[in-house]
Amino acid sequence: MSGSAPGSVTVTLDGTNHTAKMPLMAGTIGPSVFDIRKLYADLGVFTYDPGYGGTAACDSKITYIDGDEGVLLHRGYPIDQLAEKSTFLEVAHLLLNGELPTREEMAEFERGVLHHTMVHEQLRQFYNGFRRDAHPMAVLCGVVGALSAFYHDSLDINNPDHRRISAFRLIAKVPTIAAWAYKYSVGQPFMYPRNDLGYAENFLYMMNAVPAEPYHVNPVLARAMDRILILHADHEQNASTSTVRLAGSTGANPFACIAAGIASLWGPAHGGANEAVLKMLAEIGDKSAIPDFIAKVKDKNSHVRLMGFGHRVYKNYDPRAKIMERTCHEVLDELGIKDDPLLDLALELEHIALHDDYFISKKLYPNVDFYSGIILKAMGIPTSMFTVLFAVARTVGWISQWKEMMEDPLQRIGRPRQVYTGHSQRDYVAVGAR
Repeated sequence: MSGSAPGSVTVTLDGTNHTAKMPLMAGTIGPSVFDIRKLYADLGVFTYDPGYGGTAACDSKITYIDGDEGVLLHRGYPIDQLAEKSTFLEVAHLLLNGELPTREEMAEFERGVLHHTMVHEQLRQFYNGFRRDAHPMAVLCGVVGALSAFYHDSLDINNPDHRRISAFRLIAKVPTIAAWAYKYSVGQPFMYPRNDLGYAENFLYMMNAVPAEPYHVNPVLARAMDRILILHADHEQNASTSTVRLAGSTGANPFACIAAGIASLWGPAHGGANEAVLKMLAEIGDKSAIPDFIAKVKDKNSHVRLMGFGHRVYKNYDPRAKIMERTCHEVLDELGIKDDPLLDLALELEHIALHDDYFISKKLYPNVDFYSGIILKAMGIPTSMFTVLFAVARTVGWISQWKEMMEDPLQRIGRPRQVYTGHSQRDYVAVGAR
């Protein structure tokens, strides 16, 4: 647990002389918290926090977010520095192991990932059990969960070597599984991974190549994909990460835990936001329709939402959005897309959001999903794969959080409390007398 902060918090139960004194706990940076673990024992009451927005369920050294200031740090490194100067696998090493690797450590880590990119050949038969029109997230969730049926040699969660091998396998195999989910949906042959390609290059190759002709990965698109993966690698204790930790607290194997995270990410309020941005832009249709759309957004009774703006955590400009905006222009320039109507709409909406008093007062700034959907569409990736791509990136964060939890001596099974609002005890009445 983090160190103690000066002072404590005292809670007094109204109408009684019962009090509970709870110590303050301090993180490295960020606000202090007070430890409520003895609250029930001292006062006989629990706390009530729907959505856990005011509750710290763990302490972690991996990611820090200051939403008011627009700060995102991975192991202390700002996200903009990592996105501009690092690679996804280097960030993966950082998240997993706590430090940026030396040249030798990086070479060893890359070899560890590359040597696990293939999946068991029998696993490809799983795909034939899905309908052709199955959503790729359904396929990804099912196949990742099935990995535990194939790799029995790394399921001892108490063995550090097993945890390390499982981490390599998940980081390496999820892109293969994801690319095959896409290939299955369009009826094309599966493309096996190539160990001579980088991580993002390999994923683009497996997504786009066909056996009938050579395929060369565009380096600009590969770098854009690598940057997208970095920007989505981890985001502290969000819904899917909390799902992974909760599943892992039971002692479930890491493949099952990551499958649980994928299922949680599938929700449109979490992983499907960039797809929702594209749908919104398509519904607006033209820049001339923006004023009417904005009026509906401001009307509380219209139920029209501005997708890709605002964030539950960030109350300032999402630091990832600035990087994604630059990447968006790089991709569109490389592909020769000069007058993209979606980008024109997006830029106009961004301008309005940054200058309109309504959006400024509500702090509805563009977030990372605002541009990522446009980038992925320009790269030819279908909207059904957007959340799958998110899962490919977030697997690194999930397995890092899982590994940290398993190494925490204070780790215990998750068991939230509730406020019961149902009937009090009542007697059973026979069916004939009801």
